[in-house]
Amino acid sequence: MEPYLVLRADRARNGDGRHAGADLPSVGRGGGRAWRGARCLLGRLSFTPDGRGQPFANYREASQQGRDPQPGFALLRLAQGRADQAASALRRAAGDAREPFQRAKLLPELVEILLAAGSTADARLCSNELGSVAEGFGSELLRALSAHARARVELAEGNPRAAAVSARAAFLALQQLGAPYPAAQARLTLASACQALGDEDGAALEAGAARATFQELGAAPDVAAVDALSARASTSPLPSSGGLTQRELEVLRLVASGKTNKLIARELCLSEKTVDRHLSNILAKLDVPSRAGATAYAYQNKLL
Repeated sequence: MEPYLVLRADRARNGDGRHAGADLPSVGRGGGRAWRGARCLLGRLSFTPDGRGQPFANYREASQQGRDPQPGFALLRLAQGRADQAASALRRAAGDAREPFQRAKLLPELVEILLAAGSTADARLCSNELGSVAEGFGSELLRALSAHARARVELAEGNPRAAAVSARAAFLALQQLGAPYPAAQARLTLASACQALGDEDGAALEAGAARATFQELGAAPDVAAVDALSARASTSPLPSSGGLTQRELEVLRLVASGKTNKLIARELCLSEKTVDRHLSNILAKLDVPSRAGATAYAYQNKLL
């Protein structure tokens, strides 16, 4: 995905205030490269919670025309809380890609979805692959997207200091390339890293700048993500999160409340399989053998 395609995707939503999906059929008829450049962003800007409506119709049209609607359709499923389904679909699409460069275009979103599904180790492998391809092809855009993918993985692995360095590098590179939407995404990851490091002022500045860009582009789900991050920042700082991600902290609190994985999955709109993975990550990071040990850690460190 070349920089001008990212810009075209941004402008498809921002140019005249129309719904992003309204421009998608004409973009599709304009050629395969234009379609591939626009579909991911439009998946983010224009999805509906029930998976129907204009975005669903656009992806169905893409399939009927012989185009793979990924990664946009997987992002739609992720937004519905169906991370496992999204991961399976995007793994399939990446596996079908015949050329490394074509596969690499799907890896940034695959990293994001795998992390949401609790598959941190697999996300690390995809991030490493993306970095190798970026260097092999000498693509500045892929290098920038690789830096952001790496930042996301580092944050999930409990290394916010490294994540901050990677996210800032990604933001600066994407800003230089003229890709405002992915640049704002990298800035939001940087805000999360700052928050994890206790730099609340830095987190607020980065999150505010990202929110302004998302709002200008009409990316409502991303605006909501910024607001959620800001809401967490307004609460009392945690003495020790044990390197857990925000989602893992949510799962831990529900485990400590005595809820089963099935009930946790229902409350967080996740699959039981995803909850199982999050719980495994929690036990490994806290170095405890059981749910009871994780609950004890939560009480001892005032995480509830």
